[in-house]
Amino acid sequence: MERIQKIIANSGYCSRRKAEELIEQGKVKLNNKIAKLGDKANPEDKITINDSPLKKSNIKSYFILNKPKGILVTKHDPKNRRTIYNLKSISKNIPTLNHVGRLDAMSEGLLILTNDGNLIQKLTHPKHAITKTYQVRTEPILKKQDITNLKSGILIDDRKFYATISNIKNNTFHVSIQEGRNRIIRRVLEKLNYKIYQLKRISIANIKLENLKSGEIKEISEEKIKQLIL
Repeated sequence: MERIQKIIANSGYCSRRKAEELIEQGKVKLNNKIAKLGDKANPEDKITINDSPLKKSNIKSYFILNKPKGILVTKHDPKNRRTIYNLKSISKNIPTLNHVGRLDAMSEGLLILTNDGNLIQKLTHPKHAITKTYQVRTEPILKKQDITNLKSGILIDDRKFYATISNIKNNTFHVSIQEGRNRIIRRVLEKLNYKIYQLKRISIANIKLENLKSGEIKEISEEKIKQLIL
């Protein structure tokens, strides 16, 4: 037997965290009874979400997307704004895949998509400290003292933020971090009085965006993506 949230995540319906939210909201039923966190189920048990049967799949898929600037990373937006799931490359081919982590609306670049719930859980867990690198363009040019301060740590939200700066070319540079606080790069650079004109994720550990066009997706192997958590 497995916990219901794990079964839902493994089906590709959503992440385990989102599954827990759905259970807490009373939207999940187990054998026609409202499920509770901690409930377990067997393969033959009936699980429904919003009264629709959960479709179970053992086929795992892994893609990367070059997220365009100006759209949201979410499956459901109450204001009906454009999301990554409105992109033709996703809506026509892999609408059931879930995003791993987020990029804010005005950010762009590399996003991993998969229906492997266990992998999503591992990739988003802080203990793995996966390095993510972004290409950033600011005004004014980044100061040497701020580069040093970012490496030694800048306090924000009562916790230090660490970043490594590389590939500096005038006002464009790379920022590498190992955490995932919401809009953390923007917030830190704004605190340092920089205006951001570009924030583009170009790699997640060994997975690189390379020459993938904006709005396009590319399938990657299970072996390659699982190297992220070794």
